[in-house]
Amino acid sequence: MQPLAERLRPKTLDEYIGQKHLVGEGAVLRRMIDSGRISSFILWGPPGVGKTTLAQIIANRLETPFYTLSAVTSGVKDVREVIERAKSNRFFSSASPILFIDEIHRFSKSQQDSLLGAVEQGIVTLIGATTENPSFEVIRPLLSRCQLYVLKPLEKDDLLALLHRALATDIVLKERKIEVRETDAMLRYSGGDARKLLNILELVVEAAGDDALVVIDDATVVDRLQQNPLAYDKDGEMHYDIISAFIKSIRGSDPDAAIYWLARMVEGGEDPAFIARRLVISAAEDIGLANPNALLLANATFDAVMKIGWPEGRIPLAECTVYLATSPKSNSAYLSIDEALALVRRTGNLPVPLHLRNAPTKLMKQLGYSDGYKYAHDYPGHFVRQQFLPDDLKGQRIWTPQDNPAEARHKERMERLWGEEKKYGES
Repeated sequence: MQPLAERLRPKTLDEYIGQKHLVGEGAVLRRMIDSGRISSFILWGPPGVGKTTLAQIIANRLETPFYTLSAVTSGVKDVREVIERAKSNRFFSSASPILFIDEIHRFSKSQQDSLLGAVEQGIVTLIGATTENPSFEVIRPLLSRCQLYVLKPLEKDDLLALLHRALATDIVLKERKIEVRETDAMLRYSGGDARKLLNILELVVEAAGDDALVVIDDATVVDRLQQNPLAYDKDGEMHYDIISAFIKSIRGSDPDAAIYWLARMVEGGEDPAFIARRLVISAAEDIGLANPNALLLANATFDAVMKIGWPEGRIPLAECTVYLATSPKSNSAYLSIDEALALVRRTGNLPVPLHLRNAPTKLMKQLGYSDGYKYAHDYPGHFVRQQFLPDDLKGQRIWTPQDNPAEARHKERMERLWGEEKKYGES
């Protein structure tokens, strides 16, 4: 018999749980599906949130030929064969055949190149699914021809709805005596992953025997999972939980813990590029301006790992990990860009002050573009006070220096140049 997660796979959007921002009433993907025509897109999100299921639902809804390739097992030859089959079916459907590629981030550049022409010409509508950031893993020409939709981990209410649906509708579970007393452990171990939740539920039920009452509580779930460490997508747990511990150890300035979690990932067969990218992110997000060299080293580490591979790649990863963990920490740049984005969303497209606008034509000069702009290099110290923000935001403060020697120097210089206009006080 199929696993519970397969038996419960939704067949329609009405059965689909979660991702309301994409498939809820009036949402962008729902409107596209309801219109009967979709354009190529990539679904980016963690495991078990419905990427593959959504692609299958769309194909069923549109009643169009549906081809599936796994980037793990398929090569360029497989891609070309599918495209040829899609060409032959193109005339029998008003919509282009759908080509679904699971784990598209694992496709090589040549494999992705082989898709380009078919996507451009409308021979296939591409739906890709990935757990990795497409901007790192998908070639730019292909990414530019696809919409990107981000799927989120399932919320607590989504997981509970899935649990109750499984107990009420599954052909096996609805015949069992099951009493749900507590769900905290099940939800915690699921981590927003529907497949993981159903695997845990199936494990607990099977461990109880054929005829016994199945009691689901936190102690039982923890006990069953400790006895069966591989029972619920261990690769997925390592991929997300271990990297979380790794980054938090770096952020918390504990080099011993950071190296330990790095070793867990290396020993577990984690993708070295995945680790290296996280180090680059950590250097920018958590060390930031407190030690700008951290980002340079992290970027060099990424390049080195890509060049030398395993097993030697573990050495620059370890060097960078220790350096980041022992560096002073600052998230002032991270906070400032989030503050600026929030400000932009609140205030909209405020006009650029005339003196900051470029004036390449005579008409623009007549309209006052660039009039009054002061060229900083013409002034002592290569600085002159003038307004750079939109008029409505004049005097707005966004970046706040934090308490470390590097930013203290930046703070002192800003206050010396700008005076009261940028008086930061004690940081």
